Amino acid sequence: MAKSQKSLKLYSWNVNGIRAVSKKGSLTEFFDRHDPDIFCLQEIKANEEQIADEATILETFSKYNFHFNSATKKGYSGTAIFSKVEPINVINDIPQKIASKYNLEDKYGDTNKEGRIIACEFAAYYLITMYTPNVKNTLERLELRKNWDNAILEYVKKLEKKKPVLFCGDLNVAHNEIDLARPKPNVGKAGFTESERSAMQTYIDNGYVDTFRFLYPDKKDIYSWWSARGGARDNNVGWRIDYWLSSSSLKNKIVEAKIHTDVFGSDHCPVSLTLAMD
Repeated sequence: MAKSQKSLKLYSWNVNGIRAVSKKGSLTEFFDRHDPDIFCLQEIKANEEQIADEATILETFSKYNFHFNSATKKGYSGTAIFSKVEPINVINDIPQKIASKYNLEDKYGDTNKEGRIIACEFAAYYLITMYTPNVKNTLERLELRKNWDNAILEYVKKLEKKKPVLFCGDLNVAHNEIDLARPKPNVGKAGFTESERSAMQTYIDNGYVDTFRFLYPDKKDIYSWWSARGGARDNNVGWRIDYWLSSSSLKNKIVEAKIHTDVFGSDHCPVSLTLAMD
């Protein structure tokens, strides 16, 4: 007799401020509608003490175990993972043994002290959520970004030696021309430089699966982020920069991958992955 399988519903959302999106009612509405098993957030822009003062947020997440990684600087960056099952282990930031090999600090700050990454170990896999540094319009953080991507790849590969890895979040890059509405005028600009795109391709070349493109290789005009200027969202002039990636050993468990363009409250929309797990 075949083993019974259950669906594992995973969601990721750059909320651009957890308190702001909660006040809009978007967070509660989203949870009521989707009931995620694990929900990963980026750019929460709050620390645990500030969130503890928000009754609506606490009520929304009342049935979840939650873990935060907040930036040293208040009101900036930060990530969180909410899960129905308590993780075996939780690791904040890139481990120092790996981080020390790469220069992850510049005049804007130390990216490994900005609450940009959380890894949770579960029985069958590791799950990482991260908020990848933006290179800025001037591209002055491009070298730092290369270092970040190299450090992340080393970290993910290290975890994968123990069990498969899922990683998600705002990766701040449109991988290919299909992943943004206006590729030609954006070639060489932040989020679509050859360097950033090559780093994304390196994840793929190392066996990590872009789960959305695995299911929908040719799907066009679907994005996860829109500029706040010029009516970009109304006109769907967007970028797909939010991802769920998985170890190749999990790709046969992929049931669905979605970009929830009908969910508002942030300049990003949520992205999700459903897996069939034993």
